[in-house]
Amino acid sequence: MPNISQLEAAIPVAPLKLLVLDSIAPLGDRVNRYLVDFRKHLNNEVKKDPAFEGYSEENYIVKSCCPRFGSGEGKGMIAESVRGKDVFVMVDVCNHSLTYRMNGYENHYSPDDNFQDLKRMIAAIAGKAHRVNVIMPFLYEGRQHRRSNRESLDCANALTELSNMGVSNFITFDAHDPRVANATPLKGFDNFTPPYQFIRSLLHYDKDLIIDKKHTIVISPDEGALDRAVYFSSVLGVDTGMFYKRRDYSKIVNGKNPIVAHEFLGDSIDGKDVIIIDDMIASGGSMIDTARQLKEMNCGRVFILATFGLFTEGLKKFDEAYEKCYFDRVICTNLTYLPPEIHDRPYFIEADMSKFLASIVDFMNHDISMSNVYTPTEKIQKILSLYNERKDIEI
Repeated sequence: MPNISQLEAAIPVAPLKLLVLDSIAPLGDRVNRYLVDFRKHLNNEVKKDPAFEGYSEENYIVKSCCPRFGSGEGKGMIAESVRGKDVFVMVDVCNHSLTYRMNGYENHYSPDDNFQDLKRMIAAIAGKAHRVNVIMPFLYEGRQHRRSNRESLDCANALTELSNMGVSNFITFDAHDPRVANATPLKGFDNFTPPYQFIRSLLHYDKDLIIDKKHTIVISPDEGALDRAVYFSSVLGVDTGMFYKRRDYSKIVNGKNPIVAHEFLGDSIDGKDVIIIDDMIASGGSMIDTARQLKEMNCGRVFILATFGLFTEGLKKFDEAYEKCYFDRVICTNLTYLPPEIHDRPYFIEADMSKFLASIVDFMNHDISMSNVYTPTEKIQKILSLYNERKDIEI
């Protein structure tokens, strides 16, 4: 963990508790295990102080549930007291695998259902906690962050609603547009990115990459992901390229303007290994088309990196594209639900974010500057150095 000396000298805001919704239970369990391990080995004087009882525990997860009635209505229930605690509520709004019965029919959870359960849990806390923090890796309605013509402002409305319910801090990853934080300017809004976890996973599984300008290039699949690609390429010391999505703004298909063509902007990629980095894979059609065009331009291997692997239309497209050699690897984080079958695919790598997320929770609970975990440049440089020396990189 970075800057551990600061944690050893700091005092927690309040006793730590994790309120993990069913939608994010596997990741919540991992985060809990890391927190238990961190504090068990942390040499902090407050561990011996009776005033800080509960600082080092065997479990930080609060017992809770969100049962449903036969009509589809629900309620949030907490089975233990959280009075005076620093509560971190974890939710994955994109987990569609959960189901509930309504009028005899089985329904899958939508983002709206998961968001409603989040509000139920905050309502069950009933203002008794010392502080409420929401960990929402995929920001609810993050793609509906600004208004065009007569449209709703769903993401801003959601943040405002949670703020009014007493939430002090929002923790998210790769927000589609971080400026949506302006909806709650007096609340904490921390937007993290996973470049370190990406490069660590990539270098662990592919031992023959050569990371320099002659052999590697980072590509942004559209103009929205350019900042992400520029940072990634700068840290790796390679060039950057970009695809421009030419859309047909005269019509809307499945809630968005269809893409007419991808236009490439950048230097020659002949023979170079390509890293495509973006915030999410939705249906995957755009990403696969980008990879196909790169192969037609005679690039080397293609590695697709995305924070959120939603795969809204299943894995068939990716299976077919892999068989056609359009790409070599897909790396996604475990911040959102991943279909179980994806782990059987030879091209898929999961970038585990649980240790990083546990570090964020620990630093925030101690009210230490989040700059300690924001910028992973030094860590990436260190892991590149180990890789160039051909030393094993741990996951």
